[in-house]
Amino acid sequence: MTHARPAGQHTVRRHNSALVLGAIAESPGISRAGVAARTGLTKATVSSLVDRLVAASLLTDAGPERRDGPGRRGTSLSLSPRGPHGLGVEIAVDYVSTCLVDLTGAVHHHRTRPCDNRSQPVGRVLTRVAKAVDTALGDAAARGVDVGGVGIAVPGLVETSSGLLRLAPNLGWRDVDLPAELRRRSALPGDGVLVGNEANYAALAELWAGGHDGLRDFVHVSGEIGIGAGIVIEGALFDGTRGFGGELGHFAVSSRGPRCSCGARGCLERLAGQEAILDRAAAPDLDVLVERLEAGERTATAAVRGAADWLGAALSSVLNLLDVPAVVLGGTYARLHPWLADPLASHLSGRVMGAPWSPVSVLRSALGTEAAVRGAAASAVRTIIADPDAYIAPR
Repeated sequence: MTHARPAGQHTVRRHNSALVLGAIAESPGISRAGVAARTGLTKATVSSLVDRLVAASLLTDAGPERRDGPGRRGTSLSLSPRGPHGLGVEIAVDYVSTCLVDLTGAVHHHRTRPCDNRSQPVGRVLTRVAKAVDTALGDAAARGVDVGGVGIAVPGLVETSSGLLRLAPNLGWRDVDLPAELRRRSALPGDGVLVGNEANYAALAELWAGGHDGLRDFVHVSGEIGIGAGIVIEGALFDGTRGFGGELGHFAVSSRGPRCSCGARGCLERLAGQEAILDRAAAPDLDVLVERLEAGERTATAAVRGAADWLGAALSSVLNLLDVPAVVLGGTYARLHPWLADPLASHLSGRVMGAPWSPVSVLRSALGTEAAVRGAAASAVRTIIADPDAYIAPR
């Protein structure tokens, strides 16, 4: 039998550092006395930890705190925008995207490079990604900031326990160790690298920065070449026991539908994904489709309504199972929201059992196609805030 050991001094400090930094992240402008009151730590302990966090560029002293009433005002503390940044990387089917996010959540140097990643070998695509990573690291150096963590968003199944990309059907990839492969090709840091499904990262970005005040339970649907769903319940991502949840695009909605890249037939993404909509609308790209929709062209409108029917058939099953009150349309669907939302909402109202008492809201993502890369970068930042000593100690 293994007996638990008392927490050592370093363990206690690590815990308390996270407690202090988390309190300040939740209440920017709070004073040392306010942190002590909120956390239950002594003022002396808080002062010592704050000094250490300031020295590590995680906190900044913003002058006297703002508050009403008499008495001496304490020093206002906030997360430092010059502290470590998170680097987000998204490897999509038809583009590679990067951005930097600072501790306050502000986005810097967002870059998107269109490219066809389906027709290229894995190594060639990752060489392209590595160049984008090195450019982003150069952007951070030009800002004079450290990259404290990296998040990589991919369109496939990422195993939580190992971080391996097990399968990306639309890329044709299987069992790829992305951090190891990119380290061989770029200056990617040796630690602090996260890998996750793009729809999950997009859902987290929507939760943290989407502007839907009070929305803590929803399904975020990112529709591009593939279709992914990020499920948020009680303010936390639900991605299944192994990280494989949310594969909405591979719901079988038609037994006679076209063959999918996953090997099955009639998957949702083959009937309601971006390529299927463009094909039915006879539009060469999304910009032309939107122009035709704005002009009221019947073929374009019918293509989007048809996608809404297929999407509604799949989402009604998800909502009947999970009982969440909202769907957020992201990616391509965010641009199509004005024409997609009403027919989708109508479909859901007729097929979701609880809709008569709790109508399902169909919302538009304000982040659009940037959501996944921003969520990946923000996840790296939040990892630092949750455990600042893991960032400070090696440095």
